[in-house]
Amino acid sequence: MASTSNAIIHYSSSSSSMIRTYDVFVSFRGEDTRNNFTDILFGGLSKNGIEAFRDNTHLHKGKSIAPDLLEAIQASRIFIVVFSKKYASSTWCLRELAHICNCIEKSPRDVLPIFYDVDPSEVRRQSGCYKTAFAEHEERFRKDKKMMEEVQVWRETLTKVANHAGWDIQNKPQGVEIEKIIEKIKDILGCKFLCLPKDTLVGIESRVEELLGNLCLKSINDVQVVGISGMGGIGKTTLARSLYERIIDQYTCSCFIEDVSKIYRAFGTIGVQKQLLSQCLNEKNLEIFNASEGTYLTWTRLRNIRALIVFDNVDNLEQLQMFTGNRRTILCDYLSGGSIIIIISRDKHLLETHGVNYVYQVKPLNDRDAIKLFCRYAFKTNHIMSDYEKLTSDVLSHVQGHPLAIQVLGASLCNRNISQWKSALVRLKESKSDDIMNVLQISFDQLNDLDKEIFLDIACFFCWMREEPVMEILKFRGFEPDIGLQNLIDKSLITIEDGIIWMHRLLMDLGKCIVRKESPKKPRKWSRLWNFQDLDKVMSSKMGSENLEAIYIGDGMYKIETLRVDALAKVSKLKILILKSYKANFYGSLDHLCNELGYLTWVNYHLESLPPSFQPDNLVELCLCSSNIKRLWKGKKSLPNLRRLDLSRSKNLTKVPDLGEAQNICELNFFGCEKLSELHPSISLLRKLTYLNLRFCISLIKLPPFIDNPNLETLNLEGCKQLKEINPSIGLLQKLTFLSLYGCENLVSLPDSILCLNSLEYLNLGHCSKLFGEEVKKLCISEGAICSRSTSSIMKKWITSPLHLLHSRAHNDSVSCLLPSLHALPCLRKLDLCFCNLVHIPDAIRNLNFLEILNLEGNNFCTLPSLKELSMLYSLKLMYCRELKYLPELPSHTNSTLIKKTTTKYPSA
Repeated sequence: MASTSNAIIHYSSSSSSMIRTYDVFVSFRGEDTRNNFTDILFGGLSKNGIEAFRDNTHLHKGKSIAPDLLEAIQASRIFIVVFSKKYASSTWCLRELAHICNCIEKSPRDVLPIFYDVDPSEVRRQSGCYKTAFAEHEERFRKDKKMMEEVQVWRETLTKVANHAGWDIQNKPQGVEIEKIIEKIKDILGCKFLCLPKDTLVGIESRVEELLGNLCLKSINDVQVVGISGMGGIGKTTLARSLYERIIDQYTCSCFIEDVSKIYRAFGTIGVQKQLLSQCLNEKNLEIFNASEGTYLTWTRLRNIRALIVFDNVDNLEQLQMFTGNRRTILCDYLSGGSIIIIISRDKHLLETHGVNYVYQVKPLNDRDAIKLFCRYAFKTNHIMSDYEKLTSDVLSHVQGHPLAIQVLGASLCNRNISQWKSALVRLKESKSDDIMNVLQISFDQLNDLDKEIFLDIACFFCWMREEPVMEILKFRGFEPDIGLQNLIDKSLITIEDGIIWMHRLLMDLGKCIVRKESPKKPRKWSRLWNFQDLDKVMSSKMGSENLEAIYIGDGMYKIETLRVDALAKVSKLKILILKSYKANFYGSLDHLCNELGYLTWVNYHLESLPPSFQPDNLVELCLCSSNIKRLWKGKKSLPNLRRLDLSRSKNLTKVPDLGEAQNICELNFFGCEKLSELHPSISLLRKLTYLNLRFCISLIKLPPFIDNPNLETLNLEGCKQLKEINPSIGLLQKLTFLSLYGCENLVSLPDSILCLNSLEYLNLGHCSKLFGEEVKKLCISEGAICSRSTSSIMKKWITSPLHLLHSRAHNDSVSCLLPSLHALPCLRKLDLCFCNLVHIPDAIRNLNFLEILNLEGNNFCTLPSLKELSMLYSLKLMYCRELKYLPELPSHTNSTLIKKTTTKYPSA
């Protein structure tokens, strides 16, 4: 068998095996036409991208038709039969023709007879040379009844096929006639003749296979409705076309309606109905005068037919409701079981609303396929040319597997030198090809106004950020993000994975391009600023802005920059001001800040206070990390919306303002405020406060009472060297789970009320050296290890919630007092007893049923008890245990590779 090299592969409806399919099967007698007419015909078919099977002589062996030949006939869409003078003399040709007729009877297809050098009447009536041929067959098989019956079938078959409309090309120019034949074939194929550029299809086969895996091609009972979704230019239509070509021959009729939305806008419901019926019925001049008539014709003409139908680029539910009863398409009620309807849309929600059985989400190309596709366009090969590796990597990292962008950019860079590539890359980062942006903008244009604002905020500011804080900001902006984010997900404009918002880089570029178009050369007229250089232009103009609502400069700056900020006082509608870069230095006065500000983050804020005229009524979050601020403002301010205040690393801060009006505040962070000696008493009354960080406030002398902080969960006092006591009211913090007093060197006592912290999970008392005294009668504290000399009564207060860390860094054996009471810590998960000079580990350690990590490094014991009962243990550290002679028994699942190496090798016990 010989065939075109790019024959399509598809699944057989009767088996799971893969077979070749063809647009055309040509039946001819080789010795009559092979070296003239049929050669020209095959050449013309090939040039027009039509897949043609060619029946060559090496399959004509034996008495039966070769299986490959039968398979090719069954898998062909159109049959061409070239009748020549000696065609009927060949039993092979006649058997082949009989099988073609059988296939047509089972699954109607077109057959085109061509009368090469014989009159059509001779074929129909078996006269002339055909009469002679049949006389020879009858003489040859006269004693074989079965063969004589077959000869009669041949006669009937010839008559049937010859009666079809065809071409009598006797004494006519072959080239002209072949062109007419090819045009007819293309007309019959219609939308089936998709002309996919197979040499440029990359990564499609695996996607088709995945999609096929979710279809039931053998089903004869149900009509399957499948959705294909994804961002613009990602390859949805190409995938659908490839699938369509793969399986089209299993259906009585088929239809691929390209760009439904465009047809609908131009011609309404009737336009789409006409496309559907014209393609399925192969009737070019079909007329429909109203939608009701179209629905009736759909019912009468397609009823009980097994069909494959594709609706491409559906962007509105109305475009499908013409075929809709309730949620499912009316076609499901009309068509025969086993039919498949494929709907392609950028809007996943639309597909789900329409009640599809399954939605396939098209993802970007993987790195390997992206490189392969790019190379085909940029280098006309399948590999990267030398010296272009880094440049290719830069291009592909920007387009992130987007097929359309890869093709457009690859073609634009073809035959360019390295210098031109570098120049093109600079332009790529500043402005994108219209061919790419126009495709992507279609989805943006379909959004409502609020969703457009959300899209632009994410594109300019919030990509790769956690969903929760972004939601808060978008709610403050009044954009209704609960439904808005889902709308963007449905339209494949963003994804949210593991709580992180992700947007394709090209869509980010689109959003920024849309903002720039507001006034291409005047950033002060933009609604958003995200680039330091553009912000510098606005500030340098000293003209301020009436349009600017949000400024977000991230921490991705590569060099130290300076910025004069006086003009911020003239930005009258600013709602978000976030300056996160530690490499930005600021100067100039600031007489005013917009009172509409809801989010103010300013790293390296250079002034000693906020402008006196600033009214922070709308503030939700105030963050002035590493600032030069001494006090925020004088007196009390209205702060009804404030939820977070972060002044960490503000080393000159001496006073915390009165926060009595900030009753919604949840988080306070004063980490590293080295000159802060006390907190304002109003902190005692913040009922919604959950987080208070005073770590390394080295001048802090005392804490306010915790009178009314019932929701406080985290209290970090690490490194507060001047702190001498903890207010007894700490016992009121019933939700406190984390308390760190590590490095509180002057802390001399703990209140008894600490025993009332029933929710505490983490307690660190490391380097609290002055606690060793009378307190040791209650607690044995060994640089972080909580021990009990008797019944471990304190631990019993905490065992209802797992203590996640029990930490010891003592260099004496005082920690050994803990060990006999380990059974009182059944919920302990992590136990660190490294470098404690321990000479014995008691058997009680086996009772820590939830222990996952055990660190015994640097101790002096010779043996260990069996640890076999510790079923959750996965890490055992024994480095520098030089006296240890044997490994203990370990849980059966514990892998020895999880045990850290020691300086001495030792056998297992």
